[in-house]
Amino acid sequence: MVFAKTSKAASRLSEQVRLKEFKKEYLAIVDGYIENNKGVLEDYLLKNEKLNISKVVTKETKNAKYAKLEYEVIKYNKETNLSLLKIMLHTGRHHQIRVQLANFGHSICGDQKYGTRGRGKQISLWAYKLTIKHPITKEEMTFTSIPDKVGPWSILK
Repeated sequence: MVFAKTSKAASRLSEQVRLKEFKKEYLAIVDGYIENNKGVLEDYLLKNEKLNISKVVTKETKNAKYAKLEYEVIKYNKETNLSLLKIMLHTGRHHQIRVQLANFGHSICGDQKYGTRGRGKQISLWAYKLTIKHPITKEEMTFTSIPDKVGPWSILK
């Protein structure tokens, strides 16, 4: 979360969001072993407002929106059959990471809506890195936060 001290700074930060200049990276713990250590997922998503879900559809589907993310496998735990991924979004669609990873066959641990109901009560998805330009100095600023190594996050050990 980013807060601005002045309305001018808020306006400039909002402009960065609008122009997709905010860089966000995520960590996720997902089911299974992923063969390729790095990859790109490109899909078309359709949001269902009534059910508050999105799903992967064909490009030709009315109101479908293009979604793209890159992933990198950081670690695989053979005992638990869980993988830790770093995810970089290129687009910001409704539930994008959750939907695309579930469609890819690697649901996020603890995701009650799109996947693995049996593993954990909390979704194992973490926005851990944010990069913005300072609204006045234009200096690039990066903020990181790593989750505690408890519960499903113990894969980080």
